[in-house]
Amino acid sequence: MKKSSIILIVIIAIAIAMILVIYTDSSTYSTFAQAKEKQTELYVTGVLNKEKALVYDPVKNANHFSFFMFDNDGKECEVVFLGSKPQDIERSEKLVLTGKMEGDVFHATKILMKCPSKYNKDQLEVSEVTATNAAL
Repeated sequence: MKKSSIILIVIIAIAIAMILVIYTDSSTYSTFAQAKEKQTELYVTGVLNKEKALVYDPVKNANHFSFFMFDNDGKECEVVFLGSKPQDIERSEKLVLTGKMEGDVFHATKILMKCPSKYNKDQLEVSEVTATNAAL
């Protein structure tokens, strides 16, 4: 075989390996049941339960915020976020959490909020909040 053919085969093999890594690492949205089952960091999407209280006391602990959320299957779960309470979380139409289950509580490391835009009726504002490094 020619040297150029061997190099071409190596480049193709590397490209295939990169594609496989990208597809196996890509995440889809999960539910709390799947998060409890897998025990790895996942994306869970759902809506805030506005009937239950949002627990945030900055005097007691400024890096602890907890609330209840319904996932896409309608299952409610307590969520703990080790960071400050995101501004306007009460206005959010949808939440996307990054984190994992520990027991019956979902521990979020990131919260992505999709809120109605105050400027355009049919558009959503998206804001992301990440847990502080000191809290981790």
